[in-house]
Amino acid sequence: MKPAWDALGSEYAHSSSVVIGDADCTVEKDLCSAQGVSGYPTIKYYTAETGRDGAAYNGGRDEAGLRTFAEETLAKACDVTDESTCDEKEIKYINKMKDSPEKVAKQLTRLDGMKGNSMKAELKAWLFQRINILQQLSSGKQEL
Repeated sequence: MKPAWDALGSEYAHSSSVVIGDADCTVEKDLCSAQGVSGYPTIKYYTAETGRDGAAYNGGRDEAGLRTFAEETLAKACDVTDESTCDEKEIKYINKMKDSPEKVAKQLTRLDGMKGNSMKAELKAWLFQRINILQQLSSGKQEL
């Protein structure tokens, strides 16, 4: 499971809405005890709905299962069909790209190729925000 967890952590390393972390409960005994962790490995997640106590994750422990859960449950992403879920910068980008399918495809390819590059956290977050928008626009989710 460790390689899958580390891959997920790398994928969300610069996310503005998801933090992937881990604790060694053989060392961080007080922390783990306070969080109700008694078996290893234990995965907990924290959202506004779960509060400070978090909730136990009981889904798939492979990379695909972890990624799906993070995307569906944890990631706050701009929805191109609902501007209220987007910030001003995202709205400007949507308006710039929405009428040009060729430009969307070209930019999506370019930005996908940049995912592994080293960059400042803000730039990495903006990269993933644009990829999210472009993926939605390319899949036809653009009835604005």
